[in-house]
Amino acid sequence: MENQNFSILIVDDEKNITDLLKDILEDEGFNVDVAFDILSAKEKIKEKDFDIVFLDVWLPDGEGTDLIPVIKESNQITKVIMISGHANIPIAVKALKEGAYDFLEKPISTESIFAVIEKAVKEIKKDLEYIFLKQKQTKDIEIIGNSPPILKLKKQIQKVAKTNVWVMIFGENGTGKELVAKSIHFLSERANKPFVDINCAALPDDLVEAELFGYEKGAFTGAVSRKPGKLEIADGGTLFLDEVTDLSLSAQAKLLRVLEEKEFTRLGSNQKIKVDIRVISATNKDLEKEVEEGRFRQDLAFRLAVVPIYVPPLRERGEDIILLAEHFLKKSCIENKMEPVKLSEDVKKALLKYDWPGNVRELKNLMERLCIFASGDQITVEDLPPYIFKGRSPVGSRKIEIKPLKKVREEAEKEVIKLALEKYGRNLKEVAKALEIDLSSLYRKLKQYNLEE
Repeated sequence: MENQNFSILIVDDEKNITDLLKDILEDEGFNVDVAFDILSAKEKIKEKDFDIVFLDVWLPDGEGTDLIPVIKESNQITKVIMISGHANIPIAVKALKEGAYDFLEKPISTESIFAVIEKAVKEIKKDLEYIFLKQKQTKDIEIIGNSPPILKLKKQIQKVAKTNVWVMIFGENGTGKELVAKSIHFLSERANKPFVDINCAALPDDLVEAELFGYEKGAFTGAVSRKPGKLEIADGGTLFLDEVTDLSLSAQAKLLRVLEEKEFTRLGSNQKIKVDIRVISATNKDLEKEVEEGRFRQDLAFRLAVVPIYVPPLRERGEDIILLAEHFLKKSCIENKMEPVKLSEDVKKALLKYDWPGNVRELKNLMERLCIFASGDQITVEDLPPYIFKGRSPVGSRKIEIKPLKKVREEAEKEVIKLALEKYGRNLKEVAKALEIDLSSLYRKLKQYNLEE
């Protein structure tokens, strides 16, 4: 971004100061406006957005600090730089509390002007990048659908987002539990703070403390530098515990302690770190059953599930299926720079009859494949995998041909693993359990069949 794209307002009743600043800044290519009192400054702020405001502490019609809230209300990322010939610590502290970015004392040197401008411009660029990222994230968290279950879900999200209450999201794999969590975060007052997610299903017991609390250099073998934990990174924002019921009982105890105390120490340190976080968790399991059978702590369940939210499976949102399919198809074609394609009426009927065990994730993956492998500008039933409209699995619907039995077994095994990965959202513990093999065997097979992500 070039300097001519930045606008600066100078508010000072000393003409020699405004002339000096204006000349210096215009020579550097900035667009500069001048005001000599609060009233005229307010008029200019109403007419135009300013990136930087040089603001005198004392003005003919009041204190310059009174103008800061007006500036911030007009444009939150505007950097206010206070200037004064009577600088003292209380004035500087008050200005910074009101939202001033920096404080310069008169007489102002050219070096100090350039230094503070350079710093402010860098901060503005960061702010603009963050706003762009946030807008993109907000767009990406849109929950698509108009079915009664989804309208109910949207209302729940709107209500709970306005509070600071802890939420547990229930739903099958692939229903969009993380999307719901992000929606709650970005609609809350914590939206400007981090959203930090932890996949509890993939968190080994021996790494729980290091992942949550972080560690100091030399805390254990391999700790070559200090690393902040997820709790510290999430300070002020939201911590999302995905598939929280997959945590071991020992990991649950460690998590409960820090959630209750809201403080912890990094591994290898004695210094207490306090955090302010909102916790949103999610699970695809029956929480009451997990508690009854001793796999999940009751006290932790009560702590996390203050407000339960249920995300409906795709089979309960029939009228949303085509809406979602067309959305994912269009998005995939754009992202892959492919010509747009449409769904034929027969395909729509087939999609509506299918029960979608992998839910929205399965539908999204299918649309991505169809976009790439479509034979024309319209998706036909010939483009669909047989199991969609025959109600059979990909393995069962395969055309049989004579080949070595070892090859047949390997192909069938690969298809079943792919199906399980899709159904359980790559929750490897659930996949291994469904396939009745241990995790180490599953890791080997993923590598063997090039199914690693």
